[in-house]
Amino acid sequence: MNRRNFINLSGLGVGGLLVGGVPVYGNTVSVERLLEPGVDVATKKRLADIALNAARSKGASYTDVRIGRYLQQYVFTREKQVQNISNAESFGVGIRVIANGTWGFAATSDVTPAGIAKCAETAVAIAKANAKLQSEPVVLAPQKGVGEVSWKTPIVKNAFEIPVKDKIDLLLKTNAAAMDNGAGFVTSNLFMINEQKYFASTDGSYIDQDIHRIWPTFTVTAVDRAAGKFKTRDAFSSPMGMGYEYMDGLASEKIPGPNGLVGYRNSYDIVEDATLAAKQAKQKMTAKTVTAGKYDLVLDPNHLGLTIHESVGHPTELDRVLGYEANYAGTSFATLDKWKTKSFKYGSDLVNIVADKKQPYTLGTVGYDDEGVPAKEWDLIKNGVLVNYQAIRDQVAILGGKESNGCCYADNWDSVQFQRMPNVSLKPGTEKRSVIDMIKGVDKGIYIIGRGSYSIDQQRYNFQFGGQLFYEIKNGEIVGMLDDVAYQANTQEFWNSCAQLCDKDDYRTFGSFFDGKGQPSQVSAVSHGSPTTRFNGVNVINTGRRI
Repeated sequence: MNRRNFINLSGLGVGGLLVGGVPVYGNTVSVERLLEPGVDVATKKRLADIALNAARSKGASYTDVRIGRYLQQYVFTREKQVQNISNAESFGVGIRVIANGTWGFAATSDVTPAGIAKCAETAVAIAKANAKLQSEPVVLAPQKGVGEVSWKTPIVKNAFEIPVKDKIDLLLKTNAAAMDNGAGFVTSNLFMINEQKYFASTDGSYIDQDIHRIWPTFTVTAVDRAAGKFKTRDAFSSPMGMGYEYMDGLASEKIPGPNGLVGYRNSYDIVEDATLAAKQAKQKMTAKTVTAGKYDLVLDPNHLGLTIHESVGHPTELDRVLGYEANYAGTSFATLDKWKTKSFKYGSDLVNIVADKKQPYTLGTVGYDDEGVPAKEWDLIKNGVLVNYQAIRDQVAILGGKESNGCCYADNWDSVQFQRMPNVSLKPGTEKRSVIDMIKGVDKGIYIIGRGSYSIDQQRYNFQFGGQLFYEIKNGEIVGMLDDVAYQANTQEFWNSCAQLCDKDDYRTFGSFFDGKGQPSQVSAVSHGSPTTRFNGVNVINTGRRI
């Protein structure tokens, strides 16, 4: 039985509400509630054992239990106004079992011994009902229990402990800086998430994790009322697996570029970025429209991360390769037959892309995934060749593997865990090279910074990407700003045109805070690291032309 049928038959819990265009789960609570301690570890272990024993007594051959407390605080502002503040808490238990060789899942917000025992019995009943349609039994890769362990995001400042007034003041200061430098409109937001997750399984694991993520962002709009035109520039921030220390904006973490500041690493100065954004949005008003044709592209990490996400991250998800995700954003061109050849050239020899759940400060970093598998790193593309996929415990046997990659995740306690994208990143070059060095070697090119609109087909093959800022390169120098730029290629053609990489000093991460997948839909957070990278002879179109 594939995951889609399993979900349909299991009748999972409620989905998320949309507030401010982003998912909010749980009940609205006070700020003070976000600071209250959750259930202690000893109590969670006792409750987990009740579920494990109840499921076993009803015939489950395997059980895992997730006791989750999910906290969110979102702050939305516009110009001089606070638009919304959302504080939410979701608390409950999800129980997954195998009985008669088939998955079953149930969840409850009744976190009492009786409620948990009943939930476990329901999960087993669902599994036995599903077994009537199962053609082959579920086979899990072995996973040795890790005993009683804990893991925490190594934060310096808990974002939930920072007074809301301080966060509002910072966002309004950001808006004022943009307006003072020519912006007509500006919105700024701050997203903070804390996942307090306890996992237990019949393998012998009892894992307590405390995971923090933060994302400051804005959109600045410059307006030419006389001409009836407007241009925008979004933040150069990246969502991070950090605490409020990300907002400190340390000078040593700023990344200079040939046209001024281009990004930040491991800290962020939102006021400075908004000031620059307003000036650049105004510059875009008078930027020269691009002439369509072939160009060498120099792509900044804040831009390239999205291209990695769509053209490498999603195509190497094994469930998408197998067709389980066909109804939600398609399948994958990177089919098993290509992997089996051990010679399929996904990209040039310079392309080395890894999946990992361990890189510091990133969104996907945890100690253990939602199947109790320790976090790890593995190759997806090595020297340009497709060598592996993203797979979890009930998938790796398809690849002839003996252990999970550790990339299983559920976005809430009432969601069933399934394969989700880990951090997927392009390794930096080994030769010393800065962005300025790279641009010096380009005769005809475009330097692109920031994510923009994009489109990709149902096999993650043919695509088109825009950006935030575009600079024309002639004879090794930036000669001015361009507008109406987008590039088109197919995934294999694009990655095989990779010709040069900057080194580790330029390496930065891009992030997706609300990456959707599955039916019912779930969101996850994932980072993509890369250095500034050059791609030769890519087709560029003019998006402003009208026929």
